[in-house]
Amino acid sequence: MEDDVDMSARPEEDENADELEDMKKRLKEIEEEAGALREMQAKVEKEMGAVQDSSGTSASLAEKEEVDARSIYVGNVDYACTPEEVQQHFQSCGTVNRVTILTDKFGQPKGFAYVEFVEVDAVQNALLLNESELHGRQLKVSAKRTNVPGMKQFRGRRPNPYFRFRRPFMPVPFYQPYGGRVPRFRRPTRYRPY
Repeated sequence: MEDDVDMSARPEEDENADELEDMKKRLKEIEEEAGALREMQAKVEKEMGAVQDSSGTSASLAEKEEVDARSIYVGNVDYACTPEEVQQHFQSCGTVNRVTILTDKFGQPKGFAYVEFVEVDAVQNALLLNESELHGRQLKVSAKRTNVPGMKQFRGRRPNPYFRFRRPFMPVPFYQPYGGRVPRFRRPTRYRPY
């Protein structure tokens, strides 16, 4: 009888072993595909120059400062104004590399733009166009400042030591005797000499 039990258990073991072998094959194929994808990604990153060394962050910060030195902030830009029109307006200052009109999350313009020039000298020429008109609006032109990380952290308000907090005056809607508090009821006590 033991032989019958072993025979009936073997096909299940064979099925489990086959499933296990299939899973191992699939895992090996997936690992090979992942390795091929990693190689392709590394190849693309080399071509694009995206591989940065440990000093890449300081280099990018210096790069950012250099780009900001060639850029200007333009305020009070008309909402219907296009980047091409802004570029045309500042073309006389120097060669315009890029015009960025910022928008909100719905795609509507915020009313200001950044203009990046090819030369640093063009910024000084562009500052002369401060208070010039575009689409009937007076533009505010200033040199773009470099963002300093960590400057916009919320610190909270410090309490003023000379200003004491007082509750605001709340007018009473109708007359309340005892200031709105109800006196506790006490039973009259009898005189007890001893």
